[in-house]
Amino acid sequence: MPFFLTQFFGALNDNLFKNALLVILVSAGIANSDLATGGNSGADTNLLVNMAAGLFILPFFLFSALAGQLADKYEKSTIIRRIKAAEIFIMLGGFLALWYNQTWLMMLVLFAMGTQSAFFGPVKYSIIPQHLHRAELVGGNAQIEMGTFVAILIGTIAGSLMGGVDQPALLVGAAVLGVAIVGWLCSRSVPVAEANAPELVIDFNPVREARELFRMASEKHTVLLAITGISWFWLIGASYLTQAPNFAVAYLGGNSGLVALLLCGFTVGIATGSLLCERMSGHKVEIGLVPFGAIGISLFGIDLFFAAGSYQAAHVFGTTAVSVGTFFSQAGAIRVLLDLSLIGLFGGFYIVPLYAVVQARSDESKRARIIAFNNILNALFMVISSLLGILFLGVVDLEIPTFYLIIALMNIAVAVFIFQQVPEFTMRFLIWLFSHSMYRVKHEGLENIPDKGAAIIACNHVSYVDALLIAGAVRRPIRFIMYKPIFEIPVLNFIFRTGGAVPICSPKEDETIYLAAMEAIAEGLEKGDLFCLFPEGKLSRDGEVDEFRPGIERIIERTPAPIIPMALQGLWGGFFSHSGPGVFKTPFHRFWSRVNILVSKAVSPAELSAATLREQVLTLRGERK
Repeated sequence: MPFFLTQFFGALNDNLFKNALLVILVSAGIANSDLATGGNSGADTNLLVNMAAGLFILPFFLFSALAGQLADKYEKSTIIRRIKAAEIFIMLGGFLALWYNQTWLMMLVLFAMGTQSAFFGPVKYSIIPQHLHRAELVGGNAQIEMGTFVAILIGTIAGSLMGGVDQPALLVGAAVLGVAIVGWLCSRSVPVAEANAPELVIDFNPVREARELFRMASEKHTVLLAITGISWFWLIGASYLTQAPNFAVAYLGGNSGLVALLLCGFTVGIATGSLLCERMSGHKVEIGLVPFGAIGISLFGIDLFFAAGSYQAAHVFGTTAVSVGTFFSQAGAIRVLLDLSLIGLFGGFYIVPLYAVVQARSDESKRARIIAFNNILNALFMVISSLLGILFLGVVDLEIPTFYLIIALMNIAVAVFIFQQVPEFTMRFLIWLFSHSMYRVKHEGLENIPDKGAAIIACNHVSYVDALLIAGAVRRPIRFIMYKPIFEIPVLNFIFRTGGAVPICSPKEDETIYLAAMEAIAEGLEKGDLFCLFPEGKLSRDGEVDEFRPGIERIIERTPAPIIPMALQGLWGGFFSHSGPGVFKTPFHRFWSRVNILVSKAVSPAELSAATLREQVLTLRGERK
């Protein structure tokens, strides 16, 4: 809670001051009273607005590499408190800049705020895995993303309103100074997070260190692609949020209330999607939600284009701006708001697992620096978002709904590229979709499966989808040892192959396949992989647990590893089992039926025999088939 509040008030203050300042620059005539004595106030105001945006984002390029090194080298809660203490002095400078109407000082404060955010970013995401278990990573990231976007929303609306009042200096200055002090007080209770790389030698050259950060992130291809996906999402978010005011006013004919409504819809959507992510992922890092989120972003992004066109055709602009109440009376208005909200909702499904992947799969001693590289790439993609807006809306002179359509179509191309590069995303999506559609999967005893290290799960074999349901429930990747004809089933073959499954058959059928499988299993266990084996060697024909073959004994004799008994309940009688007239012939009368996955404590290799293992699985399963 102290950390959540600290980062919440930090994001709130950034957006509060930044948006208040932009409104002041545009509407309060600072350019006229300070810089624009020559009368060219419009040009100077545009210059200042663009300069403000650039000065806030520039520090992410200059200081993120250094910030990542400091977050790995030193204790993180101390860094957080020092950053929040600096924020108080920065906001005091902002107060003075507004009070004395000094534009140069306002620009300096914006640069200092960007610098503070650049130093906070690597600490923000690298401290989470040090205080949360792996099963809590998705939930922790979900709450942080929810808090961040709610803070952005509140800061944007409050800053815009405060900046528009008469004599805003005192109100805005007092607000940002007060929020900074509250944030610092919260930071004093953030728990200690020890340094992960205290021996690290700091490199102050940002270009050289940025190249080094890219090399670190590239060590694991999945991490690099996850970072790319995160940055792409920030490009999408920046595109929608930046153009939302113009979309509401110029295209929908609305007033400031409608601007706030659209921003609320998008931001609340992201916050809701982020929080739902934990429930939908089953409290584990479920990257299968990433394709689900990408599909939703593009689907509703495309629909927004048509919804906006429908609204525009139905609305005849008058002299009075459309209020929130009038907006809802327009044909197609609810569809526009719903599309924006659902884009945000699916954005939450998309980004939260990606952050969890970066945290879970990064080397602990390099995690903050890899997150620093993510921040650099985020900043770059947000700049690209601005350039795309200039290109399509300014140079090509497209309308905003068409720009949104282009972003949605570009998202499809980026998603296809990422999922093609890392098929694991698609594989996990298919597993997640299946295990959350046809069955209600409950599990008990999953904590008996180790988070790391070699082990073999031994389970009864009831249906063709046993492997999918087990893979969807267990928190860590599983390599299945499966009968070759099942491994070769279309569609399922993509999932099994991508997940590193090992096809096997008896030496009588094909000795070459058998020996290759035994070799692959031995190599995997030596590397610390988790395997799952169905010792019956075939699907059950009557729902009962058949005799366990001695292959499991040969595997353990060659490479000893703990054996974890597992039992499936509730699959017999379903479409994918051999019950009734035969597999794939049973009607879907058990659609959405309950399936239980039961796991008991590991068995030592020294105590293992196929017969005793069968008895343990049979006891675990009980009477329910």
